[in-house]
Amino acid sequence: MSESLYERLGRTEGITKIASDLVDLHVSNPVIAPRFADSCREVLKKGASAFFIAGTGGPQLYEGKDMLETHRGMNISEREFIATLDDVLKTLEKNNVAQREQEEVLFVLYGMKSDIVFV
Repeated sequence: MSESLYERLGRTEGITKIASDLVDLHVSNPVIAPRFADSCREVLKKGASAFFIAGTGGPQLYEGKDMLETHRGMNISEREFIATLDDVLKTLEKNNVAQREQEEVLFVLYGMKSDIVFV
């Protein structure tokens, strides 16, 4: 049996680092930074970490809102969505995540597009 994506991304420790780095990129990315202006960075990091851990097969329970509920009414553009995915890719590369895992993460996130863009 092969390892889960959770295990291949470094389990809780690795994913927490990835999520932290991702939030740092998001809040400095001029395309999407305004979306985070009134947010607590540590709360964002905790939520992103829990979401990634649960979504990759880890033991953490994600108790936050689903993607549609989170993004409803925000009118997120295609440009913002792509900027977010670009940040994800940069973060995965920074954390030396292998190509296969990068593709899996991006595939999952891209699959959520209809719950995020212009909802």
